[in-house]
Amino acid sequence: MLEPLSNSQLRKFKAAAQHLEPMLKVGKAGLSDGFIRSVDAALAQHELVKIKFVEFKEQKKELAPQLAEKTSSHVIMRVGHVVVLHRPRPAAETPAAAA
Repeated sequence: MLEPLSNSQLRKFKAAAQHLEPMLKVGKAGLSDGFIRSVDAALAQHELVKIKFVEFKEQKKELAPQLAEKTSSHVIMRVGHVVVLHRPRPAAETPAAAA
């Protein structure tokens, strides 16, 4: 389970998200397994990902939390047809922990 974000963390991520372009778009396939894997990979690489709803615009209020749950991420904000997700990178393993 993810730790809840503090208000200052939320403000910081919302400010950073303003400068992002949508990386992924929810299309006709919706939240398919392939799309979820793509979001998962994007979160692993970037931590903060902006996703645009091209299709399923009416269901975005329900789909955004589902997407966050399936990718173990936080919904930072949802504005218009765009949702921003955040997932912290796992702490890098120290050499002593790997041994």
